[in-house]
Amino acid sequence: MTEADRGKTLRDVAIGETATVRRLTGAGAIKRHIMDMGITKGTDVYVRKVAPLGDPIEVTVRGYELSLRKNEAETILVG
Repeated sequence: MTEADRGKTLRDVAIGETATVRRLTGAGAIKRHIMDMGITKGTDVYVRKVAPLGDPIEVTVRGYELSLRKNEAETILVG
């Protein structure tokens, strides 16, 4: 499946925008790790900052701040 087929990921969200999680595409430990951080379907995620080279991404989710790696953000489909 190509990136265009999957849709918009959290990595594609601009700084200062809020997106709603539609689906997690990761599997196994990565998916469990993301869910343990409170990122689940229907959750709003606000992108606060992105490091100069794009890794990590700092977001606010469920009232707390969180840093995600690019590869983690790419597994989070948003709408």
